[in-house]
Amino acid sequence: MTWAPASGRRSRTALCAGSACLALAAIGTTPAAAQSLTRDLFNPQRGGFVATQDLPLRPTPGAATSSASRGRNVFTQPQDDDTNTPLRPTSTAALQPPPGSANPDNAGVAYDALNRKRQRPKYYPGAPRPKAVGPGSPMVTPAPPPARPLPPSQTAAKPPLPPALAGRVPGQPTRRQLKTDDDPFGPVGDYAGSFLIKGALEVGGGYDTNPARTNTPRSSGFYKVAPELMITSDWERHALVADLRGAFTGYGHDFNPPAGTVSPAPISLDRPEFNGHVDGRLDVSRDTHLIGQGRLIVGTDNPGSPNIQAGLTKYPLFTTTGFSGGIDQSFNRLQVTAVGNFDRTVYQDSQLTDGTSDSNKDRNYNQYGGVGRVSYELKPGLKPFVEIEGDTRVHDVPVDRYLYLRGSNGGYAKGGTSFELTRLLTGEISIGYATRTYVDPRLEKLGGLLTTASLVWTVTPLTTVKFNADTQISESPLPGVSGVFTRTYTAEVDHDFRRWLTAIGKFTYGTYDYQGSGRSDRMNSIEGNLIYKLNRSVWVKGQLRYDKLDSNVVGGSYDATVVMLSVRLQN
Repeated sequence: MTWAPASGRRSRTALCAGSACLALAAIGTTPAAAQSLTRDLFNPQRGGFVATQDLPLRPTPGAATSSASRGRNVFTQPQDDDTNTPLRPTSTAALQPPPGSANPDNAGVAYDALNRKRQRPKYYPGAPRPKAVGPGSPMVTPAPPPARPLPPSQTAAKPPLPPALAGRVPGQPTRRQLKTDDDPFGPVGDYAGSFLIKGALEVGGGYDTNPARTNTPRSSGFYKVAPELMITSDWERHALVADLRGAFTGYGHDFNPPAGTVSPAPISLDRPEFNGHVDGRLDVSRDTHLIGQGRLIVGTDNPGSPNIQAGLTKYPLFTTTGFSGGIDQSFNRLQVTAVGNFDRTVYQDSQLTDGTSDSNKDRNYNQYGGVGRVSYELKPGLKPFVEIEGDTRVHDVPVDRYLYLRGSNGGYAKGGTSFELTRLLTGEISIGYATRTYVDPRLEKLGGLLTTASLVWTVTPLTTVKFNADTQISESPLPGVSGVFTRTYTAEVDHDFRRWLTAIGKFTYGTYDYQGSGRSDRMNSIEGNLIYKLNRSVWVKGQLRYDKLDSNVVGGSYDATVVMLSVRLQN
């Protein structure tokens, strides 16, 4: 090894020191920057050991968005302690995506020139996706804030619903919307297959100032039991409905007349009643329907009626059995209905106070008839019609106890309309003429104006007004009387003070004209009811009624007041 002279070594050392000083001086004139390691010592790339997109002060989508939201500029180089060094501001517009590069997944995020791979947001199935943002796109309205949660009182102490009932089972079809329950205290009923069955039983008692409806009143307490049963089919096609209603009014004792007199009313005033019918419809096609009805009526003559014999032990019952069948055909808006009827009425023998009986076979008769109706729907909710009926009555005994031929022919013709005006006034009203001619020429022909109506007016959701009118020609066993021409008009107002407290006011006016005898009766009745509904199964009902009959025959007038309290059990 050869060593250089000491003087040469000193000169080289001084040269190196001078070069280092010059280098330090040059460095001192440049802005200070943070030191960073490089991946390769021979590749002086700043930040070599750190990925480019992970540089701490490099503008990123999150930083750009947050900076823009704070209203400040984004700087492309970091600040240092030298405040005299100018910084290069870059506008947030430069970070927006260039035209044609809109991406719905990156809507509202600054453009990244480094082409870094971003994670796309994940959306739940069915969730709305943001719209693409680009030149000419409308401004995106921010989503409204989430709804405030319900207070704890709305969700506390509520039994949880099973998933199948709440509709949370995967693949479960949408549940059918339930019908609105107009009567929250009405009976629910039970299903037996495809039939809905509703039953009720009303039991009550009260006080009647004149139960016999005679001119010399005798008051008494009474009880009443009234069962009901309704069965309705739930089919897509065809229909079957059964409506059965009965009642029994009992007094618990006899009304014996004074010694040596004959009472115009029976000794026993107990009376059963039943009115039931079964209606069916067979849908042959969309426009053709076969309709039918079977009916049964059991009752007695009304108390106070002149048809009641004197000296009876009890009211004789009558039974009316009837059947109807026909067809209902539609021709677009024109509807034609034709129905045939058959009814048979049978009376029990009268039981007299002397122990004998009197036959009522002369009051038994069969009635054959038919009804035709043509209606046309002018517009929804307005359907005028014309209806014609004819019938023949044939008695089992042609000559009655007073030697009159009771066979007769009758019918009616009427015209009217059914309507539904704004769902507030619905019903049917008609006017016509009814007549009946008897085989015996001594019996006068019956005839007169026929008025029928059934209207329901919903004044408010809590108040309803109903009006009914009816006209009938009834048989009479009185000598020389061809029949009874009866007209009845009823007005009723129902008001709900609460859904569970209902008041009902009813007024009835009727006329009874006994053709051939000159007797004419006028009947007025005022009734008030208050119904307290404990729940769907139990109702409590109070009733106050006043009846008054004015007759042009001496001893035929009467009045009565009835007070009654009952409990109704229903399902």
